[in-house]
Amino acid sequence: MIPTDSAVKLTGVTKTYGSHTAVKDLSLNVPAGSIYGFIGPNGSGKTTTIRMILHILHADSGTIEVLSKTGTRASNDKIGYLPEERGLYKKMKTLRLLEYYGSLKGMSRKDAKTEGMRWLERMELTEWADKKIETLSKGMAQKIQFIATVLTRPRLIVLDEPFSGLDPVNLETIRAAILDLQRQGSTVIFSTHDMDMAEKLCDSIFMIYKGEKVLDGTLHEIQASYGKDSIRLRVAEGASTLEGLPGIEKVLDMGKYLEVKLQGDSNAFLAALLQRTHVQLFEEARPSLHDIFTRIANPQEEESPNE
Repeated sequence: MIPTDSAVKLTGVTKTYGSHTAVKDLSLNVPAGSIYGFIGPNGSGKTTTIRMILHILHADSGTIEVLSKTGTRASNDKIGYLPEERGLYKKMKTLRLLEYYGSLKGMSRKDAKTEGMRWLERMELTEWADKKIETLSKGMAQKIQFIATVLTRPRLIVLDEPFSGLDPVNLETIRAAILDLQRQGSTVIFSTHDMDMAEKLCDSIFMIYKGEKVLDGTLHEIQASYGKDSIRLRVAEGASTLEGLPGIEKVLDMGKYLEVKLQGDSNAFLAALLQRTHVQLFEEARPSLHDIFTRIANPQEEESPNE
């Protein structure tokens, strides 16, 4: 069960850049011990919000409380931050780099080395301990930066697009590590454009759009607020089979199935569809997070069977 106390609390936070309001009157509560997803289109205010939480940027108004303090700095040894813009000292050897990052967070060199080797073993990188960072592949370097972020077992971990560019095996390794860190008591703020990963990994999800909060809650709560107006559908001929059927507002091709936003009676729609083709899958469902995201961020977009 997720604790009810807050790891991060924002109240009425606003941040402007000249005449542009990046974040407007934002209030947010991130429960301690949770994995909290931050989603939103590029330029929505997501990164600005993260940087204010870390006190890299200062809010124009409102209050920000992090780990029960209002003056927490990004360098605090209780916080780990993995920015979207990756960067490591390329000439340093891998284990020495981890020792260095550990020392910046208050660890002794001995403890940082021990913990660093433990993580290298978990990530299957022990043979690279004495190799320079510049010799690592992009995926390996990304795992090293993740290790550097969590090496000191911070109470609050902020990850900005941690899975970007990872292959499926490395993605699963990092995902499992995040869940283990949560089980050990860390709170994880997880910023992503991957709606599928947000659905699977996050306890709660916050969406910011044009600087304002538009979603905040568990996936179940968010989906419930949108009702059961979606059909998950699979037919042999694909979307072209749906052309001309009544009640269809939108069709999203999700790869293995079509997600149909329907207005009207689903039974009547199914009956009409069965007159045309064999239906392999027909499931009434709440809209996916991907669908909800696109409804908010691109409300004018209409994908129809005729396109």
